[in-house]
Amino acid sequence: MITLFVQIRCKPGTAYQVADKIGDREIHAALYSTSGDYDLLLKLHLPDGIDIGRYINDNLLDIEGIERTHTIQTFKAF
Repeated sequence: MITLFVQIRCKPGTAYQVADKIGDREIHAALYSTSGDYDLLLKLHLPDGIDIGRYINDNLLDIEGIERTHTIQTFKAF
């Protein structure tokens, strides 16, 4: 299993709508509101071997209000 964290920058005033749409898709392990350069932090658990870029494109980036994302892949839990 692959664990990813995706930081999401939303267009001004759309963070709650974006979070609701992500929640409706039920693709996340956790979803947080954050301060700083990004508005939301999404935690995903994906099966090994999945094309991460395609998964993000197909399941996240078509949501209205997302301006930019930054994906962090984890490799080993300590």
